[in-house]
Amino acid sequence: MRVLGIESSCDETGVALYDSSSGALVHALHSQVDLHRAYGGVVPELASRDHVQRLLPLINDVLQRAGAKRQDIDAIAVTAGPGLAGALLVGCGVAAGLGYALGKPVVPVHHLEGHLLSPLLGNPAPAFPFVSLLVSGGHTQFLQVLSPGQYALLGDTLDDAAGEAFDKTAQMLGLGYPGGPEVSRLAMAGVPGALRLPRPMIDSPTLDMSFSGLKTAVLTAVQRMDPASESARADIARAFVDAVVDVLTAKAVQALARTGLSDLVVAGGVGANVQLRAGLDQAITARSGRVYYPPAQLCTDNGAMIAYAGYVRLAREGAGATRAGARPLRVHPRWDLCNLDAD
Repeated sequence: MRVLGIESSCDETGVALYDSSSGALVHALHSQVDLHRAYGGVVPELASRDHVQRLLPLINDVLQRAGAKRQDIDAIAVTAGPGLAGALLVGCGVAAGLGYALGKPVVPVHHLEGHLLSPLLGNPAPAFPFVSLLVSGGHTQFLQVLSPGQYALLGDTLDDAAGEAFDKTAQMLGLGYPGGPEVSRLAMAGVPGALRLPRPMIDSPTLDMSFSGLKTAVLTAVQRMDPASESARADIARAFVDAVVDVLTAKAVQALARTGLSDLVVAGGVGANVQLRAGLDQAITARSGRVYYPPAQLCTDNGAMIAYAGYVRLAREGAGATRAGARPLRVHPRWDLCNLDAD
């Protein structure tokens, strides 16, 4: 089965073709970072317009590199939520039109399920069941994953996502956009322990998290530092990164202990952070577990994870209920991962 994946939930346009028999995967990605950099964040209207311009050329590029024609597509998987409403509508509109024209099933995919299953495209791949840490600019969650489609929420952020806190910290430190990689690089020059920031909820008996207070602590430290001191900026970045890593690592260990599982799967853009990976690897290995990550190029939003998640859903549910025209294709700017039947 060949599944075309379309991702347009925010500021990256992703297209991929997944072949279930050979495992072949061709994908293309266009990032809108340059488009939004001047604004310090994503402008929804600009994002939607750019998706309109990029999607069809990317689809043609992927098919050409795969040596396939549109008629060779067996199904189309598209991100239906969560995300920016206008951006989601672009992807779903293209998917619905293509599915109708080709008479092929169109599978609505939950964006976070795509991230959650993306490590299964790696080698080695994790085996079910496992605990998953979804950590990105919009979400920071721990889930117990029993099998595809069976997810139980263990803990969530009560306010800011970790990736959002990274971006806001970058702004306060005068760094570029997107902020996560910039903060991580600056932190490498910081002195460990030169400044200590709070670890919100690290001792809480729940698996919930909070990062807004940490963000406020960064602002206080920035206001007190010498504006001309590069070392002070690096120390703040180091203290911030260490605090985030400590919280996520402690909660990950707690999640594994609570579920009795040994393996942790990390997905989402912040999962590419080198300090977080080092902290999780050390903590989970110490308790005889293992941490799995997506392939490096699939950490951020991409069409490959959507194509694969669509294939998994088709294999689980069959194509009948998703055949083009069988039911409306709706977008869900807010969509609970533990309630996938909302589509």
